[in-house]
Amino acid sequence: MLIAGVDEAGRGPLAGPVTVAAVILPESGLQNVAVGLDDSKKLSQDRRETLEAAICQQALAYAVVHVDVALIDRLNILGATLHGMRQAVLALQPAPAKALIDGNKCPDLPMPCEAIVGGDGKIAAISAASILAKNARDRLMLELHHRYPQYGFDRHKGYGTQWHLERLAEHGPCPAHRRSFAPVQRFFQADLFA
Repeated sequence: MLIAGVDEAGRGPLAGPVTVAAVILPESGLQNVAVGLDDSKKLSQDRRETLEAAICQQALAYAVVHVDVALIDRLNILGATLHGMRQAVLALQPAPAKALIDGNKCPDLPMPCEAIVGGDGKIAAISAASILAKNARDRLMLELHHRYPQYGFDRHKGYGTQWHLERLAEHGPCPAHRRSFAPVQRFFQADLFA
């Protein structure tokens, strides 16, 4: 049975997309690197990149979806994340018979789905999805840094660090910022609900 692991990166930041990945690994797992799979937040960048190459080479299928800030602001972050999870799973070819989701909620899918809290540290396919999502989002945040260098997206990847909040106060938000998130929202109070 083909089982997809699904995870996201970037639910908490003030800027940038939420990125979702879905991965179907071979039943035998990844050759030579499976023992290194873990929650992407526990791995160094170098290790994530090594694992990403192995995942992309050996996975039966994988898909990565970026959900942009406009949809995050329209749906809210949970709705946007579930939307991205659905899109990533539906993009898999071959289609999985079941999806395992990191977290406590499942998106609406045409196959059985199970939410597993802490799944990115327990299930290899979810760990693989975690790695693909984080790496893809980090690369996109570096692209945003080149467009908007004054915010330092290369340093904090859009998270609400003190340094980022200081840049936000100094420069105001850019199009990559999530208007619906409280530290950014105050800049749009006048027109947010217009």
